[in-house]
Amino acid sequence: MLLEGLPGLGKTELVKALATLLGISFKRLQFTPDLLPGDVTGGHILEETPKGRALVFHPGPIFTNVLLADEINRASPKTQSALLEAMQERRVTVLGETHPLPAPFYVLATQNPIELEGTYPLPEAQLDRFLFKLDVPTVGRGALESILTTRRMGTPPKLEAVTNGAELAELFRAVDAIHLPRAVANWIARLVHATHPGSDLAPAKAKSYVRYGASPRAAIAVAEAARAHALLAGRPNAGFDDVRAVALSAMAHRIVLDYRARLDGLNGRAIVAEVLSNVSELAEALPNDVVERV
Repeated sequence: MLLEGLPGLGKTELVKALATLLGISFKRLQFTPDLLPGDVTGGHILEETPKGRALVFHPGPIFTNVLLADEINRASPKTQSALLEAMQERRVTVLGETHPLPAPFYVLATQNPIELEGTYPLPEAQLDRFLFKLDVPTVGRGALESILTTRRMGTPPKLEAVTNGAELAELFRAVDAIHLPRAVANWIARLVHATHPGSDLAPAKAKSYVRYGASPRAAIAVAEAARAHALLAGRPNAGFDDVRAVALSAMAHRIVLDYRARLDGLNGRAIVAEVLSNVSELAEALPNDVVERV
């Protein structure tokens, strides 16, 4: 998950609190312009061994269950790319040697808006690996008053774990058991296809402002998130409403927009919202006699 918002809105504290509640291992990595890929993945160090001197791999902070990539867009693209293999394949390769990451493994990243000084846009391939991208808005007056009266100097509340790694694994097995009907899968496929400007399903904004539509990973993300949403609602099947609930956060950041979109004040969420409004849930229209009876 990628959280974007201005500094000081509590993005880092939110991720730290989530890791504590999950009851699994957690590490924080502050991304800076001088951070190197080896600072993320770890590297080989020359050491004395029983067989003589040898290069021994020392794992980096990425070897954990929850990695907080704090201000991820302040590091160079080369360093950001160190996460690509880990986020997709749950492993790290250094000097031709592959090391599996712990299970479960999550990257929860924060970033400042790209308009701020000293930030680098994330590569599209990396954005595509985040299940959700969420915008963190500024807090209101009520929240500010609560912070001042209940959190001296911004001290976070004390939290205790409410689950653990084994229970999380069981929860995800339950998500896998949620059925995705063929009609819902068909709608997800058509939604993703409609984000491409050359698609016959693309609405006007997608045709005018999109350079590249959402990838197959977007369809997979929407389907799996819809399953999880259905489980939380206590339903054995994922439905159209579950897709609508997750589509914006799962698809918007995967769309590459034309420069004109920024000039006209449009973003990926606006494109996905139009797609959701224009692509029918049913692949084919009902016969007129059925419509009349309904």
